[in-house]
Amino acid sequence: MDRLAGSQWSAAGTVAGFAKSGPNAVLVKFAEQELQRSGTARALDLGCGAGRNAVPLARLGWKVVGTDLSWPMICAAAKRTREDRLDDRLHLVLAPMESIPAKHRMFDLVIAHGIWNLARSAAQFRQALDETARVAKQGAALFVFTFSRNTFPAETEPVAGEPFVFTQFCGEPQCFLTEAQLVAELGRVGFAPDPGVPFREYNRPQPGALSTGTMPVIYEAAFRRAG
Repeated sequence: MDRLAGSQWSAAGTVAGFAKSGPNAVLVKFAEQELQRSGTARALDLGCGAGRNAVPLARLGWKVVGTDLSWPMICAAAKRTREDRLDDRLHLVLAPMESIPAKHRMFDLVIAHGIWNLARSAAQFRQALDETARVAKQGAALFVFTFSRNTFPAETEPVAGEPFVFTQFCGEPQCFLTEAQLVAELGRVGFAPDPGVPFREYNRPQPGALSTGTMPVIYEAAFRRAG
């Protein structure tokens, strides 16, 4: 069952927009380097949506498993998969980020692109990280694209009892971590920052400028599971 039925993620306009979106160029370059470095090629794209990253990675030569909770998004990704004749390289599954239908130590690369920030509690966020660590091989790469705490002024308070969950952005609980929190949370499950993609922060207002509040500040980085 589509647990996101009726949500913005399953709306026809949202799905159509994601279906037309190009891949993250930094991720594609990193995936190319990983393909050359590792000699193996099995990737997991968490929250793959309409396949904006999963399809290009499959074209590169990765064998990709894409998971998402929106059935319309999965259908859009499947359509792109068929059109590109990638059925043997891209497998799509309706599944949540905190319960990945895969064996232990299966993937050489995990992509968490705009998915972990949708966790509604620190417990769900940590469960998702636990699952990522479970299915990642020793030495596997991890590409992260997630919301930054710098989306909000320093005085903004998180949800009571939660270390990094806020509702001020869209009225729904979402995760916004500091860089130190993100590194610590991933360190807990065995991932360390990887220089292949240095930490970047997008959309952060310049010092002295006021935040518009219309778009989140976003971290982009790579990590590596201890080998």
